[in-house]
Amino acid sequence: MLSPHKPQKISSIGHLLNWIDRHFLELGREVRLSYLPPLMVYLAAGISGLTAIVGTFFVKEYLGLSAEFLAGLAFWAMLPWTLKLPVGHLVDLIWRFKGALVFLGAGLIAASLIIMLGLLTDRGAMEAILSAGDWYVISVILAPVGYVIQDVVADAMTVEAVPATDDDGRFFSESQQRLMHATMQTLGRVAIIVGTLGVALVNVLMFNGVEAMSAEEKVAIYRLLYQWALVIPLISCCGVVLAAFLKHRYMVSLVKLGYTRHEIDTLTHEDRPITTPNWWILGGGISFAFISIGVGIAQFRYGQEVIFILSLMVIVTLMKRLTLEMQSEARAVLLGTAILIFFFRAVPSPGPGSSWWMIDVLGFDQSFMARLSLIGSVLSLLGLFLFRRFMAERSIASVVAILTLISTVLSLPTIGMYYGLHQWTAAMTGGLVDARFIAIIDTALESPLGHIAMVPMLAWIAHSAPHHLKATYFAIMASFTNLSLALSQLLTKYLNQAFVVTREVQDPVSGLTVLPANYGELGMLLIIVTVLGLVVPFGAIWIVKTLRLQSV
Repeated sequence: MLSPHKPQKISSIGHLLNWIDRHFLELGREVRLSYLPPLMVYLAAGISGLTAIVGTFFVKEYLGLSAEFLAGLAFWAMLPWTLKLPVGHLVDLIWRFKGALVFLGAGLIAASLIIMLGLLTDRGAMEAILSAGDWYVISVILAPVGYVIQDVVADAMTVEAVPATDDDGRFFSESQQRLMHATMQTLGRVAIIVGTLGVALVNVLMFNGVEAMSAEEKVAIYRLLYQWALVIPLISCCGVVLAAFLKHRYMVSLVKLGYTRHEIDTLTHEDRPITTPNWWILGGGISFAFISIGVGIAQFRYGQEVIFILSLMVIVTLMKRLTLEMQSEARAVLLGTAILIFFFRAVPSPGPGSSWWMIDVLGFDQSFMARLSLIGSVLSLLGLFLFRRFMAERSIASVVAILTLISTVLSLPTIGMYYGLHQWTAAMTGGLVDARFIAIIDTALESPLGHIAMVPMLAWIAHSAPHHLKATYFAIMASFTNLSLALSQLLTKYLNQAFVVTREVQDPVSGLTVLPANYGELGMLLIIVTVLGLVVPFGAIWIVKTLRLQSV
C-alpha cells in the first residue's frame, strides 16, 4: 500500500530540483565559448583584490597616513573611473584595434604592482628617489587607470561576445538576444566574484598561522603575493588574444555556411556605422583630465570638491547630448535608472578607521580578514545566482529599495559590537557567539548586495544603446555611476574630519608610539553612516517617482 505522503514528498523534491535548475543550472546552459574573452578581462579585475589585505596592513604597519588622508586618496583613486567616457568613445573610434588598449592597461597595472614590490623588497633604494608615502600614492593612482582602460574594452567586448546566429547560421530572435545580453552581463559579475573568491582562498592559505609569524615572515608573504599578482595583466592580455582567435573562427564558419562578405561583416560588427569623433566628449574629457592633474599637483585646499563639481557638470552635459539620439521613453528610462544607481552608490562608508578598530580592538588578524573575504566571495557568487530572477523580474527602484533595507539591517551588528554586543553574546553563549562569529554571519548576509543593482542597467545598454556607440554608452553610464563613488569618498572624508579616528602609529626605527590609537568617536560615525545609507537611496526613489521617470 502506497503512503499518502509519498506523492507530496515527490512533488516537494520536484519543486526543489526545478528551483535549483532555474537559479543555477539554467545559467550554466546559457554559457557560450564566445563569452570567455571579456570574462577573462573581468576575471583579472576580480583577482586585483589579491593584494587588498596586504595593502591594508602595509599602510597600517609601515606608513603613517591618517584616515582623512586615505579617504582623500581614495577619492583620487576613484577619479579615473569617472573618465571612462572619453576612453569609451575612443574605443568606438578605434573599434577594430581596441584590444591594444588592454595591453596599455596591463602595463599600468604591472607598474603599480612593481612599485609596491619594490617598497617591500628594498625600501631604502625606493626612498632614495621618493618617500614611501609618495610611492604608495603613485601606485594607488596607476592601478585604477589601468583597470579603467581594460574595463571599458571589456564592456565593448561583451557586445561582440553575443553572436547573431547559432552554429547552423540561423538568426537568434529579439528575445533570445536580450536574454543572451543579460546572461553575458551576469556572467561578467560572476567572473569578477570568482576572481575575488580565488584570491580570498589564496590569502586564507598564505596567512594561516599568521599570529605566530615574525614581522620578517609577514613581509615575505606580502612580497610573494605582489609577485603572484603580476599574473593579473597577463590574464587580461590572453583574453584579447582569445577574442581575436574566436572571431576569426566564427567568420570562417559563416563563410562555409554561404554568407557573403557583407553579411559576415554585419554579423561580426565589422560594418558598424563610421563613428565620427565627438569633440565634446574627447575635448571635454582631455581638458578635464589636465585640470584634474593640475589641481592635484597644486594641492588646492578644495581641489577634490572642484574636481567633483567639474566632473558632474561635464558628464551630465555629455549625457544630455548623447541621449538626444534616443527615443524619449528610452531617455526617461536611462535617466531614472542613472539617478537611482547614483544615489545608491553615493552613500559614504566609515572609512579605514572601522578596519583599524576591528584589527586593534576586536583582534582580527590577516588570517581572519582573509577568511571573511573568502566567505564574502562565496556568498556573493551564490547571491548573484539566487537574485538573477529577482533582477530580471523587478524594476531597479524595487531592487534598490530592498537592497537598502537589507544593507541597513546588516549595519547594525557592527554598531552593536562597538558598544559591546559581542561581549554580551559571548557571555550568554559560553563564548560561541563572539565578535568573530558575528562578523562572519554579517559578512555572509551582506556580501551579494554590492553586485546586484548594476546588472539590469548593463544588460539594457548592451541591448538597447545605438550600435555605433555601445562602448560610449557603457562608459558614460559607468562614469556617472562611478562619480557617485567619488562622492561617497568625499562624504567619507568629511565624516572622518568631523569624527576623528586614529590608530596607533609607531616609529619603525625606535619603536616609540608617534600617534596613539583613538576610537572614541567611531560609534557615532558608524551610526551616521547607517542612517545616511537608509535615507539617501530612498530619497532617490522619491525623486524618480516625483519626476515620473522610469527605470530598467
